Amino acid sequence: MKTLLPGKPCRAKISLLLIATVIVSCNSLKRVDDNDLLIKRNTIWTDSTKVVSEDIESLIIQKPNSDLLGYPLRLNLYNLAKVNPDSSYQNWLHKKPKRKERLTNFLSEKQVNRLGESFMVKGLSQWLKKIGEAPAILDTTQTRRTLERLKAYYSTKGYFNNTTSYDIDFLKRKQRVAVNYHINLGDPYKLDSVSHNIASSAIDSIYNLEKENSFVKAGQQFDLENFNSERERLTTIFRNSGVYNFQESAIKYDVISDTTQVGNDRLMDIELNIDNLKKRDENSVTTSEYKVFKFDKINVYTDYLSDDSEGELKFERFGDYTVFYRNKLRFKPKTLTNAIFFEKDSIYSDTDRLRTLRQLTNLNVFKYPSLNFVEDSTRTNLSADIYLATKPKYSFAPSLEVTTSSRRKIGIGASASLLIRNVFKGAENLSISANGSFGLLSNETETEDTFSEIGADINLSFPRIWFPILNTDRVIPNYMLPQTNLSIGTSFQKNIGLDKQTFNTILGYNWTPKESKKNNLELLNIQFVRNLNKERFFIVYGNTYDRLNEIANDGDEDFKNNPILENSFNGDNLIIPSGTSTFIDSILGGDIPASQENISNVRSINERQRRLTENNLIFASNYSFNTTNRTGVTDNSFSQFRFKIESAGNLLSALSYIIPFDEENNDPAVDDNDLLIFGVPYSQYIKTEFDYVKYWDLSGSNVLAFRSFLGIAIPYGNSDNIPFVRSYFAGGANDNRAWRPYELGPGRTNAANDFNEANLKLAFNLEYRFPIAGSFKGAFFADAGNIWNVFDNVDDPEATFNGIESLKDLALGTGFGIRYDFTYFVLRADLGFKAYNPALTDSQRWFNDYKSELQIGINYPF
Repeated sequence: MKTLLPGKPCRAKISLLLIATVIVSCNSLKRVDDNDLLIKRNTIWTDSTKVVSEDIESLIIQKPNSDLLGYPLRLNLYNLAKVNPDSSYQNWLHKKPKRKERLTNFLSEKQVNRLGESFMVKGLSQWLKKIGEAPAILDTTQTRRTLERLKAYYSTKGYFNNTTSYDIDFLKRKQRVAVNYHINLGDPYKLDSVSHNIASSAIDSIYNLEKENSFVKAGQQFDLENFNSERERLTTIFRNSGVYNFQESAIKYDVISDTTQVGNDRLMDIELNIDNLKKRDENSVTTSEYKVFKFDKINVYTDYLSDDSEGELKFERFGDYTVFYRNKLRFKPKTLTNAIFFEKDSIYSDTDRLRTLRQLTNLNVFKYPSLNFVEDSTRTNLSADIYLATKPKYSFAPSLEVTTSSRRKIGIGASASLLIRNVFKGAENLSISANGSFGLLSNETETEDTFSEIGADINLSFPRIWFPILNTDRVIPNYMLPQTNLSIGTSFQKNIGLDKQTFNTILGYNWTPKESKKNNLELLNIQFVRNLNKERFFIVYGNTYDRLNEIANDGDEDFKNNPILENSFNGDNLIIPSGTSTFIDSILGGDIPASQENISNVRSINERQRRLTENNLIFASNYSFNTTNRTGVTDNSFSQFRFKIESAGNLLSALSYIIPFDEENNDPAVDDNDLLIFGVPYSQYIKTEFDYVKYWDLSGSNVLAFRSFLGIAIPYGNSDNIPFVRSYFAGGANDNRAWRPYELGPGRTNAANDFNEANLKLAFNLEYRFPIAGSFKGAFFADAGNIWNVFDNVDDPEATFNGIESLKDLALGTGFGIRYDFTYFVLRADLGFKAYNPALTDSQRWFNDYKSELQIGINYPF
């Protein structure tokens, strides 16, 4: 007979109670009365054909409860909530005669009452009801209303004589039903003829020029959507052809004759009617003929709603424009007129109005640009009044943050930025920012326990393309929102890695022909990176040091007893940096005999040390293009594409034929044939990237998202490798989530380095996103990809891309994630598993490593 340990019966009872609670809550009929029925499925049939359309299914009023992989999670969460938590609390409180009295003496009467309003008593049930979902109980009144909706919908498609009905299928499981909606469409109506009757002669002339592109044509089946599209099209045309006050409500379509039937076709004659302009005042409605308007006056008021509104109103004429101001004109007139797309004697255009508002807003010096149009007495001319309220001259934004990581025990960062608007009266904006972080290191091997990093940036932007030689106005007109950016920045690090100093400067341009297309050109992108403490390489890159140390302790070679290395070891470990340097130089210089394998491995380590410790000078130009057909943040059916190409070192290479650059350097790590600028070899390469994203909007707020990425950087000329800051890495929260950043690759190498990077990258991501409950979302994902070395100085076959056969090195990570939508951003946690690990042997690559990686990120990964 077994003896239970103390407390075990109690724990068993608690477990049984929890299981019972879950079983009861998981009963989908818990909140369904005996006489009610739970809807499990809706189906729409048209002429015995099943309808598969989310738009049509959305017309059904009563929908089944949502499910998560077949499980009604939200319904069961709702069932967990108490029906009436107030009554339950009062029943519990008065169940024993003196319970309320004892609680009141221990707390107070007020606190006892507040306990009934607490989260655990009442709030939890309210929250469960909020994120849950009440049972979808069949209501035949709502079912008949759905039939009315379906009948009306198919009438808009030309099936005016359709008939509807429904039936209910009782499913095998108790009190569960499926509802079938049947629509007998009948014969559709078609348009036999389309005529027009337009009251305004101006509108009639414009229509006759554009009627060939009409959405409504003879011979078509009647479709109300075509009529709505045609109203929108005509309204846009008229308002872009000078009729600034055209009203869409003036467009009507009428049936001008009784319908006739020819065979199975029911025919109808349609007439387009466009009435005159109607104006309503307090007592009457007046009509007037639509006219085409031209601009007679264009007035710009620059001090609208400003503190100087009491000053004397002055003006200055600039071409066709009159600029009004008070006290002092703070803007160059040309800056303002370049942002206005109306001209004297030009006809009104709604497109020009939108472009004007867009450009004035893009200047980032005005708060609320507004336009007002006034007719003159002839009703053919317009005055355009543009009101501009200026933003403050200065804006200051400080910030403070506390960080921690595996290397940084704790850090405090501070930053501040100052924005100065309209610096040179041409809407130029100058931004000055500085940042710094200080804190304690957690790595005990460091000589100091503190770190620091400071930096500063200056950026000047102005709303035009500044190019010293060419006039780009015709190629990139103002409506494309052209902008030039000039920035200079620097940063200094101490006790972070190799203690770097960086300097960068950028001269770039961006313009947007459409909201869906963006261009960015960086004519000059200069970056200089200087490593101050190269001797700390083997402290920072511990994995590389361990590999070198393992070679130095090779028992077959007996390196430790070699006289040349007498002072290079501390026990079994090479001394940093003297011992590591002596060992590498002795092996590669042939001073110490070693196997070919050890020589090759030491050479590889030395090459990586040289690559990661050398100073870099990158003198590059790049161009990127982005396009998307997404219509808004709620659009989940779209695609987007990004292309980028970058070239570095070509200008310096051309100058080398004119200017004799140095070719020698005292640093033995630099090849003698490298050309030097200020003692640093400049980088020369070409780099290109392709990034494609596609979203599919599935039913019920489910989304399937796909991303593909290809990037390659090829060194040539003055370089045989790509600078670390321009190379690719794999792994992390926005890449392959089964690996940590810099852990995957290159190729099938097994994370040999602390920071694994290469110059070729392939990545593919597939993610299925679905709602869980309330603001909680879920996702299943599969991430495939890797990095390789190609066309550079790495010759390790396990790390290089060698054609199609190297695609078997694509790593595959799968997993699931939980996201919480805060409306303005999404916080996500993804758990990734290594499904296919190319670093393992062929027989162990699939599903061999079940270790998971938790990745925390902000917003979706793509």
